[in-house]
Amino acid sequence: MKVPSKNCIALYAVLLLSVAWLHGCGGSGASSSGASSSSSGGYGYGDGPPPKDIDVSGLPDAVPKLEPITKAGNKNPYTVMGKTYQLLPTSRGFREHGIASWYGNKFHGRKTSNGETYDMYGMTAAHKTLPIPSYVRVTNMENGRSVVVRVNDRGPFHGGRIIDLSYAGAKKLGYSANGTANVEVVAIDPRDYQPNAVVQPHIVETPVVVSVKPPIVTDNTYLQVGAFSTQVAADKLSERLHGISEYPVVIRQLQEPQSLYKVLVGPVEDKVKLLDLSNLLKQAEKLSPFVVYE
Repeated sequence: MKVPSKNCIALYAVLLLSVAWLHGCGGSGASSSGASSSSSGGYGYGDGPPPKDIDVSGLPDAVPKLEPITKAGNKNPYTVMGKTYQLLPTSRGFREHGIASWYGNKFHGRKTSNGETYDMYGMTAAHKTLPIPSYVRVTNMENGRSVVVRVNDRGPFHGGRIIDLSYAGAKKLGYSANGTANVEVVAIDPRDYQPNAVVQPHIVETPVVVSVKPPIVTDNTYLQVGAFSTQVAADKLSERLHGISEYPVVIRQLQEPQSLYKVLVGPVEDKVKLLDLSNLLKQAEKLSPFVVYE
């Protein structure tokens, strides 16, 4: 039998190393969002942002409106990766804290779980058990920013994450570069929806002009601009807000049912000034302040 030359052996070793390297680079794992292969996603699983950076500050939030719960997207129960999920009968009263991720250009243009086309520039989200469609307010607990998104997809199914936002939603919340964030998710009932406590409730079926009615103002009226699980995060927002207006920024700590640090601006004793302050905070810091009485 002919013995291979040293040159042949060396070439064979290089080929083996090349194959092993290519195998290791081919795909980083299963998708993290979507109940079907056509609606899966999750930053960090072969996904990513759009080719060019975009400014999302002017993108409006989703506007909650009454919609029927369709059969599409609401198979109940359903099974993904060997785990079975039972859908909630309603989103009313739903609230949870946990890790949010996002999905982007890999799934842009594909179908979501209810058959709609995923748009990474839209204000949408994927959730495992909320009815589709649902509306939720998602708040980044590290910086106080919040957005309203429409749930039209299933997921995420990896890493203990509770919700997958669109790329635009994640960027507005300030975590698109990190991939994940600690968030609070609160369901919105369209019948009770109001962007903030200063605006009268409206069910928005078509574009309307929203009338403004100032709330009752007393000597203990504040605007709440954030709520955090850690004092460090509350202090960061407080520092950003100092000097924006003439009103003090205060932090209130709540112990029950869990430790929470609320960031408030005030007190404000004038209705017109309250509206002006609310608009200032929204424009300067992209916040969604609402009235509280302390």
